[in-house]
Amino acid sequence: MNGIEKITQRLDTETQAEIDRVLDQAKDAAAQAVARYQAQADREAADRKARNEKAAAEREERLVSVAQMEARKVTLGAKQEMVEQAFDLALRKLCEMPDERYIATAAGLLAEAAPDGKGTVIFSEQERKRIGQASVDAANAKLGEKGKLTLSSETRNIRGGFILVNGSVEVNCTFETLVRLQKGTMSGEVAKLLFPEG
Repeated sequence: MNGIEKITQRLDTETQAEIDRVLDQAKDAAAQAVARYQAQADREAADRKARNEKAAAEREERLVSVAQMEARKVTLGAKQEMVEQAFDLALRKLCEMPDERYIATAAGLLAEAAPDGKGTVIFSEQERKRIGQASVDAANAKLGEKGKLTLSSETRNIRGGFILVNGSVEVNCTFETLVRLQKGTMSGEVAKLLFPEG
């Protein structure tokens, strides 16, 4: 081998060694970059997974909360319906009282509504015929000497009770009105009786 070949061979060997060294460095740098990016990707994936799990848990909690609220609304609606039915039943029972009890109740209400003993009493057509005059007579007896109530020939479309007219003033003592007024103040108590657990 002559000198030029030796120099060329040495240069080739040195160049190859330099190429191998640069390639090794590049491979190491690439492996480090891959490891760094893989670690970053793993962290981001773990963070994303944690955020997704948290979001899913929060969504589940909201859905459960909404479902519980809906259940409470349905329960409350059912309870309100039962309270309403209780007042409807009370009104029906008042309207269906036996005549003797109806007359006594109407007379007591008339005596309270007309403490001066004056006025005209209006019933429904059916109640006027059935208990009208007897109720007015019983009320006048309760009022004693002041008792000057009269039974009106007029009738009104009411379910039970009466309307007392004294001049331009009407006192509404219909059972519908009395029950409605009691509903406003007694709904809570009725609910406690119907649903003692809550």
